[in-house]
Amino acid sequence: MSQDYISSLLDESLQPKLKIQLQTLPDAPGVYQYFDKEGHILYVGKAKSLKWRVLSYFRQDKILSAKIKLLVKKIHTIRYTVMGNEMEALLLENNLIKEFQPKYNSLLKDDKTYPWVCITKEEFPKIFVTRKMIKDGSSYYGPFPSGKTLKDIMDLLRSVFRYRNCSLKLNREDIAKGKFKSCISYQLKLCNAPCEGLESMEGYQKTFADIRKVFDGDFSEIIDNLKKEMFAYAKRLEFEKADEIKKRIFLLEQHKSRSMIVGIHVADVDVFGVHSDEKALYLNMLRVKNGSIIQSFSTHIQRKLEETDAELLAFSVYELHERFKSTARKIIVPFPVDLPESYIKQSIPTKGDEKKLLELSQKNAFFYTKERQKQQSLIDPEKNNLRLLETIQKDLNLNSLPIQIECFDNSNIQGNYPVAAMVCFKNGKPAKREYRHFIIRSVVGPNDFASMEEVVYRRYKRLLEEQKPLPQLIVIDGGKGQLSSAVKSLKKLGLYPKIAIIGIAKRLEEIFYPEDNIPLLLDKRSPTLKVIQQLRDEAHRFGITHHRKKRSKETFYSELSHIDGIGTKTTQDLLLKYSSVRNIKNLSLAELSDAIGKHRAEKVYEYFHREDPFEY
Repeated sequence: MSQDYISSLLDESLQPKLKIQLQTLPDAPGVYQYFDKEGHILYVGKAKSLKWRVLSYFRQDKILSAKIKLLVKKIHTIRYTVMGNEMEALLLENNLIKEFQPKYNSLLKDDKTYPWVCITKEEFPKIFVTRKMIKDGSSYYGPFPSGKTLKDIMDLLRSVFRYRNCSLKLNREDIAKGKFKSCISYQLKLCNAPCEGLESMEGYQKTFADIRKVFDGDFSEIIDNLKKEMFAYAKRLEFEKADEIKKRIFLLEQHKSRSMIVGIHVADVDVFGVHSDEKALYLNMLRVKNGSIIQSFSTHIQRKLEETDAELLAFSVYELHERFKSTARKIIVPFPVDLPESYIKQSIPTKGDEKKLLELSQKNAFFYTKERQKQQSLIDPEKNNLRLLETIQKDLNLNSLPIQIECFDNSNIQGNYPVAAMVCFKNGKPAKREYRHFIIRSVVGPNDFASMEEVVYRRYKRLLEEQKPLPQLIVIDGGKGQLSSAVKSLKKLGLYPKIAIIGIAKRLEEIFYPEDNIPLLLDKRSPTLKVIQQLRDEAHRFGITHHRKKRSKETFYSELSHIDGIGTKTTQDLLLKYSSVRNIKNLSLAELSDAIGKHRAEKVYEYFHREDPFEY
């Protein structure tokens, strides 16, 4: 490929020194590093071809995300290392990321240090739980995200095997000299007292060989050996010892049955289930040995440069394999990941035991996602609100975050007492001070479309005149007709399409857009739909409340207020004293005169006792 052709692909605004470097990149596997002007490392990446991978960041014909554009602006120097193959590039990339932790590289996030089980490197090993790993030759198993799982395993080991839990530094020479004495653990049959030479070093180390097999999920050989031992004791008529071993076998088999979920033909594999959102990839790793799940671990990895799920999973597979010192040569994943073929075999199952394992891991990843989101909402409600707004923006394809949403609803009975209501949500929550009622002025009779056109026009004409903030989204309770009427008003005011507007139809909860005949159907569990439904229901409640008050008030006062010469004050006095119009009708002229005076009492009495009901 000619340098002139490569030069034509590059962005013309690049500095000359960087352009020359990009034109001379080798077409070989390796690792590249980006640095800023101050020499700080920005990003580390691996590539099958350094030339084409690095060039992809700087091509003028390629559409880049906002985050990658920001990274590219900061790049001042590029360094690279050519490697023999992809596997070597993967190893170097991982080491460089760990060492320098570049700003734009994704890193696995752990909320805390999980506990491990440590088996010390001694002639007479100890076993204990720790949160610190010390490179002293000891063996570590874990980490264990579940405290209950760790407790169950430690209880099992204590019940089945006899080992010391003291802090003595045992060695054969000191034991032979009789420097140590047994403790209460020997009396409780929790330890065979190697400190007094009652158990040989070989026998003690065989116990720990079996303990290691438990952590590896290999129960078969332990159980077989214990059964042989049990039968040997029974043959010698040592039934107490045989019964003791029988109890150990039962505990091991019980633990094995709880952890065994697939056939033993599913050997050593690691299973990766994922769930994701715009900010992060949440994943669960199941470690399976001999058909048993020996470990489950969930974590998350944040997106830095809008990486795909496959890119983040590829990084995580290698990182977790190294962290857990996994010996599995096969992984089960929901989709292909870009890893060197020589590194590990991939399986994307569609049926059978492997499919069941993947579904279980996916379920764990899903629940971990929900748990993280709930925790985050409790810690930082504002961040949770932002996530909700971003979800609404994405689901409805809006140009900006819907920080302020307003919803309109009409209310009338056969055209009588027409009113409308507008409710306002800010940051996904009701802002009740912003709620407004409208009495329809220009519309006669039942006409929802004209009523909607009137109130939308009045609302936003006033906001423009008062120079108050406009909403980013308007929701209309109704279908295409009401939506079109609202759009007419926005067009008159020059606000369409500056403000996004949608309608929601009640029957199927369809979302309508202006000038689009095909509605949007959101998932019933969608947070976006729930917010829109909440807006619609709140507008309906607010409108109905106002409508009832207006109707009640007009009905309550109608007969009295229509009497010539009877004003609001007189009406209020009568109603306060006699409670209802019915009671007032039944009053005598004398009683009315005592309440409001003779002149007004005659008018009220004549009104209710007239012969012609249409006289007034």
